[in-house]
Amino acid sequence: MSSLTFAHSPFWPVAIGFFGLGTGYFVWGGQALFNFPPSSPEVKKTIAMWGVWMNGFMQFITGVYLMIGLTWFGVFENAAPLYMAALAFTAYGVHWFAISHREFIGTSRMPEGWMAIAFTLLSLLGMIVFFSAGDAPVGILFVGLFLVYLTEIPTRFEFFPSGGKLIGLWQVLTGIWLMYLTYATVLDIALGKHWWV
Repeated sequence: MSSLTFAHSPFWPVAIGFFGLGTGYFVWGGQALFNFPPSSPEVKKTIAMWGVWMNGFMQFITGVYLMIGLTWFGVFENAAPLYMAALAFTAYGVHWFAISHREFIGTSRMPEGWMAIAFTLLSLLGMIVFFSAGDAPVGILFVGLFLVYLTEIPTRFEFFPSGGKLIGLWQVLTGIWLMYLTYATVLDIALGKHWWV
């Protein structure tokens, strides 16, 4: 019985997820940090739509693409840490669908304190995997994510009333790092330029 074998691909889709989350973090974090534009029902709905498509869909499609490439087709070579990336992109993407929908319809943020516990732990797992694998740039990304979700726990449970601005700061800083990762990944794959720190 013959089996079908696919060629290994150097074209990891991670830049899609990096750019999507980075853009979304600028939109959500910038508004939270600077209160510009000022919060209103219309602004919240616009922010929610960006959250669905940039933060949510672009990460979700990256995670699914990675997981299928790793498990069904085996097209990614030397890519064991990509399993963690596939888990993270998929989970964070679905989480952004949920919180963006909540923002759009204007329901309570309080239950997201429980969600933030799980995503703090997922971010910690990402730090362990990528720093252990010697991929410090992606490990640093998970440090940023860890800080976002660690701050979200007391903020969403309403123990830290001014936490929204701090979450916004972590999001903007992590968004800047995500743009660096987008450039580094694309320039490395497309032009052979090695921007990794």
